[in-house]
Amino acid sequence: MPYILSLDEGTTSARAALYDREARRVGLAAVPTVSTFPQPGWVEQDASLIWQSQLAAVRNALGLAGLGPSDVQAVGITNQRETTVVWDRATGQPVAPAIVWQCRRTAARCRELAAHAAKITRRSGLVVDAYFSGTKIQWILDNVAGARARAENGDLLFGNIDTWLIWNLTAGRVHATDPTNASRTMLMNLAAGDWDNELLALLNVPRAMLPSIVPSSAVIGHTDASVFGAEVPIAGIAGDQQAALAGQACFAKGLSKNTYGTGCFALLHAGDAEPVSENRLLATRAASTNSQAQFAVEGSIFVAGAAVQWLRDKLGIIETAPETEAIAQSIPHTGGVYVVPAFVGLGAPHWDAEARAEITGLTLGAGRAEIVRATLESMAYQTRELIQAMEADSGTRLAELRVDGGAAANNFLMQFQADILDRPVVRPADPETTALGAAFLAGLATGYWKSVAEVQSFWRAERRFEPSMPAGTRDALWSGWQRAVNKARTTC
Repeated sequence: MPYILSLDEGTTSARAALYDREARRVGLAAVPTVSTFPQPGWVEQDASLIWQSQLAAVRNALGLAGLGPSDVQAVGITNQRETTVVWDRATGQPVAPAIVWQCRRTAARCRELAAHAAKITRRSGLVVDAYFSGTKIQWILDNVAGARARAENGDLLFGNIDTWLIWNLTAGRVHATDPTNASRTMLMNLAAGDWDNELLALLNVPRAMLPSIVPSSAVIGHTDASVFGAEVPIAGIAGDQQAALAGQACFAKGLSKNTYGTGCFALLHAGDAEPVSENRLLATRAASTNSQAQFAVEGSIFVAGAAVQWLRDKLGIIETAPETEAIAQSIPHTGGVYVVPAFVGLGAPHWDAEARAEITGLTLGAGRAEIVRATLESMAYQTRELIQAMEADSGTRLAELRVDGGAAANNFLMQFQADILDRPVVRPADPETTALGAAFLAGLATGYWKSVAEVQSFWRAERRFEPSMPAGTRDALWSGWQRAVNKARTTC
């Protein structure tokens, strides 16, 4: 029986997952990826090591399942978005470290673009922020010796991680991306689904280095046998958050999900009409399974699970992320302690690049448990900010929030999320929704699955968390969070 293989390259690991015809995961492997922080606010990765880690994950997943490349019907790819790679067309070697989506090195350049903010938002759907790829490309071209001239001559190529993986999988034959990833560059015209000449000129990015924009669900090339071991169709591409939206079976307008990973990302499917946010959220592309463009409204939180890693790696007050659940449940409340994890600024709806992390409300009675619990609670508070903005934009109240990502396994966090949001939170049976979404896109493109309705039937809930917090408690906690955020912000 053939299988669908998903390549899921994230910020902290490269993963590979195999799915059968019932969308059951029959194999999974992960290989860590490493970020470096050469200066405050800078985040980099070695793109060559990303590729090697992803290839190792594929081989491990196939080996653990007792399968080979010939058992794979199609490959789907999903990836950390906005992370920027520039490489030599002839050698395939990166000209600089990959600039990770969290990196804030171009914040000053974004401030210079403030006069053009309305135009950029109108054309791209995005706010002006260092989060996106456009200013990262410009930084590499302006700071790597000879890079700009080489790019203008067509000797250098740009790609987010999806494009980088496709280039390597096809041995350099295919240089492509899909609308979900292209819409995160600040260079694509959101309505047209093509690179925007005015935005390219504004950011001084040569069109010759950009990939072709291809459908999210279509055969766009084949893996090279010398690399992969067989020629297999590459048939699905989506940025990680749009892939998770598909993996949560949110293919229709009004459905929403939130992913709790390194960051937190809430998406609301907006259907085939281009959305306009009045509440500083992002308009972006959703993955489409046909030729009709699909859109979403997104709220992005820069630091979520990364704050738990900070507790472990920098403060040393936990040994593993899972133990935070029991620690948080060991006390009834934080005693007024709040953690605002603005380590690289605040994302939506604040978009304050200069904000910095703070712990507020500390007393002599506060200790390890209060800080751990407050760190978990910060994810839920930030998510409420996003959902409130989404509801204000859409004029509707969400019936429920579907959740995924590593921190969604934390029962304390999910219950607190339901309580502070005052909405049911639903966790799926398969938490690897990002990989599953890429598999759905690849399987639909190759006939492995026949329809969207068929893949929707595979989605199953594992647990539903109902809100139970008294309204007065909820309101008091929320007021405390707003005060804490205002202290961390540089502008209010």
